Amino acid sequence: MITRKSKREIEKMQTAGDLLVKCHKEIAKMIKPGITTMEIDSFVEKYLAEHGATPEQKGFSGYPYAICASINDEICHGFPREEKLQDGDIVTIDMVVNLNGGLADSAWTYAVGNIDEKGKELLEVSKIALDKGIEQAQAGSRIGDIGHAIQTYAEGEGFSVVRDFTGHGIGPTIHEDPHIPHFGLPNKGVRLKEGMVITIEPMINEGKWQSKMDSNNWTARTVDKSRSAQYEHTVIITKDGPVLTTDQDT
Repeated sequence: MITRKSKREIEKMQTAGDLLVKCHKEIAKMIKPGITTMEIDSFVEKYLAEHGATPEQKGFSGYPYAICASINDEICHGFPREEKLQDGDIVTIDMVVNLNGGLADSAWTYAVGNIDEKGKELLEVSKIALDKGIEQAQAGSRIGDIGHAIQTYAEGEGFSVVRDFTGHGIGPTIHEDPHIPHFGLPNKGVRLKEGMVITIEPMINEGKWQSKMDSNNWTARTVDKSRSAQYEHTVIITKDGPVLTTDQDT
């Protein structure tokens, strides 16, 4: 069932988004060679607790951590670990914040130290692909419009779009209908309506789009060991256009 959120629900989700943004900005200061993603996980759990919030994905279907930390060829749902990040790595930190019942979900890919030009291009294209998807998140448009905009741009730049994981509705639980694929045809799929809240979170690969699952049954990685990047925002559908609860530029 697809739900449309009340003004009060949206206000709570925006407050959660504000906190998530502040947390991501603190993480950005921490990212450097030598830090571990387990240290980042511990920081996030403490930071959220200090602000009266909880990491919503911890315990979700048995997931054991406050964040997902996906490095290089890991597409999503990477487990935090004790190995140190190396100069030239890229790492995606994905988290869901629950603040007084309001949820916000956002992922960001960070460069660790100095990354190569291809890596810089991957991050830039992934970020622009997200922006192009968000532009299509208009009341009256269809879900296919979002995926088509992302796929057309990313593939036109020589990258591929992961098919096996999608965005989704959010609130009051993490994953709700509708699914938001990052590929597809325009003017297809569910029509977007004012009051819907969704995530748009394209995962963009250097090489092939296909994924394979690690033995932990959570972490997905590229089949050809190429790198993958992801940026994600929580998006409110309004009569005046998309509004981001997790906008880092505000």
